Amino acid sequence: MWRCAGIGLLSSVSIVGAQPYGEAQKGTRPYRDFERPEACRQCHVDAYSQWKGSMMGNAFTHHWDEIEYFGLAVEHAKRDPKFKDVVDGCNGCHAPLAFLAGDLPPQPPSENTRANESVSCDLCHTISGYDETALFNFSYHSDPGRLKYGNRGGDSSPHHDLMRTDHLSVARFCANCHNEKSPWDVYVKSTYNEWLAGPYSAEGVQCQQCHMPRAPGVRALTDTKRYDDVRQHTFQGAHAPSKTAGAIDVIVHADAEEYEIGDLAVFTVVLFNQKAGHKIPTGSVEDRLLHLHVEAIDASGRVYHLPVDRKGFEGEEYTIGSEAKAYQDFADMIHVPDGFDGLPRDGVPAGDRIFRMPYFTEKGIMTICQWNTASLGVDYRIGPRETKLETFTWIVPDEVEPGPVRVRAHLHYQLLVKPVADFLGVPEEESALRLIGEASTTVSIFD
Repeated sequence: MWRCAGIGLLSSVSIVGAQPYGEAQKGTRPYRDFERPEACRQCHVDAYSQWKGSMMGNAFTHHWDEIEYFGLAVEHAKRDPKFKDVVDGCNGCHAPLAFLAGDLPPQPPSENTRANESVSCDLCHTISGYDETALFNFSYHSDPGRLKYGNRGGDSSPHHDLMRTDHLSVARFCANCHNEKSPWDVYVKSTYNEWLAGPYSAEGVQCQQCHMPRAPGVRALTDTKRYDDVRQHTFQGAHAPSKTAGAIDVIVHADAEEYEIGDLAVFTVVLFNQKAGHKIPTGSVEDRLLHLHVEAIDASGRVYHLPVDRKGFEGEEYTIGSEAKAYQDFADMIHVPDGFDGLPRDGVPAGDRIFRMPYFTEKGIMTICQWNTASLGVDYRIGPRETKLETFTWIVPDEVEPGPVRVRAHLHYQLLVKPVADFLGVPEEESALRLIGEASTTVSIFD
């Protein structure tokens, strides 16, 4: 999703030494200072191909990013000029060359400007440092030219010079864009912080080890040496079904093997984040939905939806599917129908458990617009190596067909809340249900 940087209202510009960082770089580097990715492709064929198909290579052109930026953020800035700098800052991470060139807002992707290069090869490999005191909101410094930075170094190529640096190989590098603060100084993206506070950081497992795995190969056509550990520029994340599949183990068990009509049956679902080094969902948390759906199926095939048992913590109402309305702040950004009172908040079956952290505007309205986020609600996500237990209590109804009853738990993931996607005309793939894990158990019912 589009990560608009929190600048222009409450944030300040950071300058370390003589180098400008963050917003101070806006408009300081014309497009011509940067190599086009197609120039890199001539020698780095595999890396280019991997990047081209990744979200890094499509950070500006991806359909939801385009709709959110041009359809909501830019329009909001037109209506309320105090958001202009904030909206410009979106490009610091999604179209960095446009930001550095001062081409703000850029033309839409259909115009095929150099903004379409998104997070390009030359952007990352010309980053000479970043502001260690403020690792958020594009806190890097780019110094384009013949010198390119990498984690291996070696002899200079025919096209550019090389300098070895460790900063491309550590998680702090990712924090430049995968930490973000809103204009209210609220962390609206904190993937790096989540990793830093978790077990993988303590064990020295960096972001790159999962999102840029190593494999045997050559780094360039001009280098005949084969390496065992060439970084793959795939940058797989939430948009890759293979990355989310199986990220959380799902197990369900009952408190008994047999029940009679009218009995109280309690089913426990065990959820273990065994794969991710950060919370799930992470990143664009305002958009994402992870929800648990449990149902019982009797011997005749009749299906009974089981709502989750409440735990009673503050803010829990936002973690249980309901028909509550939200996103009324759209009316501040775009034209909406008369009488618009928001959209359904969740778009999932009422009673399903939702793992999320809600975002709120200054007026207390739940929003999917991170640049409009003044506060955060309860954080009910699943942390790295964390186990959550959810119980579902079922009074066995009279109409249940005696015999075996299968209780099935499905854990679904969505990139974007479906009512929002439908309202804004976002392609269905963005809000489609994605099965992360499932489990079932069978009990016997007697009359």
